Amino acid sequence: MKIKVGFGFDVHQLKDQHPFILGGVKLEHHKGAFGHSDADVLVHAICDALLGAANLRDIGHHFKNTDERWRGISSLILLTECVRLIGEKGFIVGNVDAMLCLEAPKINPHVPAMKKNIAQAMGCDEDDISIKATTNETMGFIGREEGVVAYAVCLIEKK
Repeated sequence: MKIKVGFGFDVHQLKDQHPFILGGVKLEHHKGAFGHSDADVLVHAICDALLGAANLRDIGHHFKNTDERWRGISSLILLTECVRLIGEKGFIVGNVDAMLCLEAPKINPHVPAMKKNIAQAMGCDEDDISIKATTNETMGFIGREEGVVAYAVCLIEKK
């Protein structure tokens, strides 16, 4: 069996009175991530991990922020497309381990819903998705709530 590992990273600016979507879940918060799509930093990091593992470049290559087709789109749709792309190369998702870094809001209550959304978009079991969160201990742009960061690693397996 051939396996490959991928790493993904994404960062988005936080803006007042903007929707905050993580893992396909809309969070109640006074700030939200800003971007061309729904700015779901968690899903974007997972997309990049999958694409990287399959040597398919990055999310910006496939879903350009200058293409109006992707404006405001749910990142879960982009994730489903990434899984289709790795499938064309003969791979399936083994697992994903993701980390969010933000000061607020608290993520833990939303992790089950995020895992459900992501697993559904990827066509895998929720048990194959790990989502964790940490703060930046009030330091830097994350600590000042100016941005949010996500990291993800994945394992893909040849069918």
